[in-house]
Amino acid sequence: MSDRRVLPVPDGLEGERLDAAIARLLGFSRSKAADLVESGLVLVDGVAEPKSARVRAGGWLEIEMPAPAAPVEVVPEEVAGMRVVHDDDDVVVVDKPVGVAAHPSPGWTGPTVVGGLAGAGFRVSTSGAAERQGVVHRLDVGTSGLMVVAKSEPAYTSLKRQFRERTVDKVYHALVQGHPDPSRGTVDAPIGRHPHHDYKWAVTADGKPSVTHYETLEAFPAASLLEIHLETGRTHQIRVHMSALRHPCVGDLTYGADPTLATRLGLTRQWLHATRLGFEHPGTGEWVEFETPYPEDLQSALDHLAS
Repeated sequence: MSDRRVLPVPDGLEGERLDAAIARLLGFSRSKAADLVESGLVLVDGVAEPKSARVRAGGWLEIEMPAPAAPVEVVPEEVAGMRVVHDDDDVVVVDKPVGVAAHPSPGWTGPTVVGGLAGAGFRVSTSGAAERQGVVHRLDVGTSGLMVVAKSEPAYTSLKRQFRERTVDKVYHALVQGHPDPSRGTVDAPIGRHPHHDYKWAVTADGKPSVTHYETLEAFPAASLLEIHLETGRTHQIRVHMSALRHPCVGDLTYGADPTLATRLGLTRQWLHATRLGFEHPGTGEWVEFETPYPEDLQSALDHLAS
């Protein structure tokens, strides 16, 4: 059952954007508030307004809160191709294959990392939402590579802090179209919801701070292999920033890649791999690093370019 709320706009919110005002009134994230507005669940003085509309003190907001979604369960399963790189009492590091989500979510019916770990008999931290227990960071379904999952409660707390404080070393390799100029640099551009497509993200003036460092490792006639260090960890960050540079990841049709090049290289997803992960071990306090090679489809695309 939905929950309808009627709220006055206080003086302190005079002139605020509608989505920002709702976020502050209800304690939501800005993106969740924007989703409510864009779903037609908000009226301003009885009229539907865009999320960028400015509210006036003394006005009234009518907000239809959707019923909470049913809890998503973790189903133990065998996940083909998921490899355990490291396992101890505090953490398990896995090499996630393409086509696998980090954890269950509404609408996702495919395999997940947490389901695969449960199916293999691993016990993980109970911190976090039920479907995300132990998960301290995520990779896109279409991105392969290294993920660390916390097994103990102290490890969960430590790793969440390290990701929040940006001390984790997250290194990706990406094959992008063309040749970035300069060949190494930093993209410092905020990322938020795409203004026209809710399944995408984009560089937006009101987005969250996002910083990506890149360096060209090898240049091919039609593409460049980059090493990328993430300073922040926004959803689709590398894909959005590379697209903003007009050098989208090869095969990333969502963010403007050329489909003919992907077809020529035999790719059915973006060429993006989390190749190295380093962090302070929660149990020993020592710095640990893990690496993983390219999966077969990505290596095959590189071999084709080099031939």
